[in-house]
Amino acid sequence: MPSRVLITDAAAAVIDQLRAVHGPLMFHQSGGCCDGSQPMCYAAGEFRLGRSDVKLGEIHGCPFYMERSQFECWQHTQLTIDVKPGRGSSFSLEIPLGLRFLVDSRVFTPEETAGLPPVEPVEA
Repeated sequence: MPSRVLITDAAAAVIDQLRAVHGPLMFHQSGGCCDGSQPMCYAAGEFRLGRSDVKLGEIHGCPFYMERSQFECWQHTQLTIDVKPGRGSSFSLEIPLGLRFLVDSRVFTPEETAGLPPVEPVEA
């Protein structure tokens, strides 16, 4: 069964750094305001999820969420979370490290699409 969201080794290493300082973490795919569509990393519970959010899966032990209407646009796309040098202008936890998480994507094949698990609704 294909995963909706993956992570690179470099991004996993940054998560390990952040988890050592902040404890359990969570991700939310930004909807395109200040930083465009950037994956945002928060201490678990620091970003308020709503009933309009869905859980796509987990990356390196962190739940990964997206707003439902944005997911409708991305539902046929596998996301890979990576990290690059550079400073975003967000509240994401990696920013003080001089890094920013970003998303690479690819469209699922028809066979992969048929095997995708459903997303999980958020109970708020």
